[in-house]
Amino acid sequence: MPTLVPRSAPRWFTDPIVDLLARAGVTPNMLTVVGVAGNILAAVLAGSGEFLAAGILVLASSSLDTLDGALARATGKATDFGSVFDAVMDRVSEAAVLFGLLAYFGGIGRTEDQQLAFVAVVASLLVSYIRARAEIVGVELREGLFSRAPRVLVLAAGLILEPYWDVWESSVHIMLWVLALASTFTAAQRLVLVWLKTRGNEK
Repeated sequence: MPTLVPRSAPRWFTDPIVDLLARAGVTPNMLTVVGVAGNILAAVLAGSGEFLAAGILVLASSSLDTLDGALARATGKATDFGSVFDAVMDRVSEAAVLFGLLAYFGGIGRTEDQQLAFVAVVASLLVSYIRARAEIVGVELREGLFSRAPRVLVLAAGLILEPYWDVWESSVHIMLWVLALASTFTAAQRLVLVWLKTRGNEK
């Protein structure tokens, strides 16, 4: 089942960067920490209404997510803890930025946008949680229309476009609707897929 964007960047792009990072002694966990720190800073900026800077920082910080796994494999430093740590920090990064938006809209009384940000957070976490629970019972689950990569792109685009958006609604408002609806759909989609893959396994 296809996703909206590729799950990983092409190797012709990542390999030279990974080689430089390995030569510099950078570890995969270092990249993960820098990425989550950047997204937390983006959350602070979003909470202050600095949407353009927040969007650029979300893109820059989240791009490290395409490199830490590749660096781990290239340097032979892939570990079970590193995999779990990376996955957890991805969730923290995404939730932090949306929480920043929730705080901002709460401060200016935009209740609908607060609610959308909350739904987007919960639905995004459910998308990943369903996959994690599926893997516990032995079901591989990589399918899902709106996985992390498209969510990050939509989030960043909504933030970056906001200062220049002069058409219907605001770009952040539209982005929150897209995140809330598409992430909810993807969570439901994955739950149905788990049901389909486990039918007949009951003892």
